[in-house]
Amino acid sequence: MDIQSMTAAELGKRIRRRELSAVEAADACLEQIEKMEKQVNGFVRVDREGARKQAEAVQKKMDAGELTGPLAGVPVAVKDNICTEGLETTCGSKILEGFVPAYTAEAVRKLQEAGMVILGKTNMDEFAMGSTTETSYFGPTKNPWDLSRVPGGSSGGSCAAVAAEECPLALGSDTGGSIRQPSSFCGVVGIKPTYGTVSRYGLIAYGSSLDQIGPITRDVTDCALALEAIAGHDPKDSTSIARKSYDFTGGLADGVKGMRIGIPRGYFGEGLDAEVGQKILDTVRMLEKQGAVVEEFDLDLIQYAIPAYYVIASAEASSNLARFDGVKYGYRTEEYDGLHNMYKKSRSEGFGAEVKRRIMLGSFVLSSGYYDAYYLKALKTKALIKREFDRAFDSFDMIAAPAAPSTAPRLGESLSDPLKMYLGDIYTISVNLAGLPGITVPVGTDTKDLPIGMQLIGDCFDEAKILRAAYACEQIHAYERPALVKEGR
Repeated sequence: MDIQSMTAAELGKRIRRRELSAVEAADACLEQIEKMEKQVNGFVRVDREGARKQAEAVQKKMDAGELTGPLAGVPVAVKDNICTEGLETTCGSKILEGFVPAYTAEAVRKLQEAGMVILGKTNMDEFAMGSTTETSYFGPTKNPWDLSRVPGGSSGGSCAAVAAEECPLALGSDTGGSIRQPSSFCGVVGIKPTYGTVSRYGLIAYGSSLDQIGPITRDVTDCALALEAIAGHDPKDSTSIARKSYDFTGGLADGVKGMRIGIPRGYFGEGLDAEVGQKILDTVRMLEKQGAVVEEFDLDLIQYAIPAYYVIASAEASSNLARFDGVKYGYRTEEYDGLHNMYKKSRSEGFGAEVKRRIMLGSFVLSSGYYDAYYLKALKTKALIKREFDRAFDSFDMIAAPAAPSTAPRLGESLSDPLKMYLGDIYTISVNLAGLPGITVPVGTDTKDLPIGMQLIGDCFDEAKILRAAYACEQIHAYERPALVKEGR
């Protein structure tokens, strides 16, 4: 097996056994990046020199017995909205051009502590606002399964990089499905943990009450290992939670016997592609044959999730993005007349159309006279949606649902109709509103040979359960590689 085709767990095992070195692993990924990037555009910057230096330093520590963990020596990519000291971090935006953080995000620091080697930063929708990775200042990422299609978003660069075997593991962020939806489109595994499980320190905020960092991998074991590495309480993040257990790998192979899986009727009706729905239901029936208890139920109020989400997320974005003004860091317009004109021109030139749209929407719903009518009402709706999920989890261990209404659309289709793009998040955003964990696992392909992902949603802090069920799904549907990779194009 080629080095770049190995899972993170397999690669780590081979490095520990000295069958290959951390430097060889990094070189293999860098070579694959060189081969694939002209077609995929999954990275916005690759730190070739830095990655080799890191790999050499990690190898020395491993030789000295200082690093013995399962991910030591394994290369990893980091989404462009997660800070990396000394390595430019731009959120896929012109306005942060040239911004080099003076510190490293806690999640990345934990990966480095585990001995992982940072390859570079992956492409994304500008400030994580989008579902296709087409709003990036650095151009769109393309889906390795079909280069005429989008990889999803906003973590499309991370998902495409993992699918294209440019790296075995990548970090993404999920505000309304930004890990789970592109994982579905790219045929990889991605988990959004319970809110507060992974530190947000160093994650450049979009919607602070919704954002969460999570791993993207090619199999469930890698996902669980990576989550163990990055999870933990962080006093630098006021929303971080100290959990009783961070064991996500212990019960992976325990099966689904006795697990209660709920199928929300409303998720499998109008708007869902028939092939996508059928693949998911077929997989759930196979889990039922393995001893899971499957039952349909009604999940009320979910039709209000999209308006509530876009009001809350846009309001928080409007506030969070106010700091990007051309004064302290990033892009500043070349010609201006006075301070206010400099603010206005820098932000007009620095932000893309989708970001401007959401800032304006957020400023409107927070403005005097509209705060109660929109923002406050959206917060109340968010609380009601959480209550609906609580009611569901009184009866079920988890919920099985689509991660997206269809397989990956063609490039350009979604941007022409922003409302259609927003509706593409219909199955994922309620998980963020309720702060729940959700994972996407591949369950086959459609007649166009495009991947289909199933989403498993758990109650708060029940990552171990959904990982266990995802592992069982993986035994039913073995990982498939895109033709682009198999043919070595």
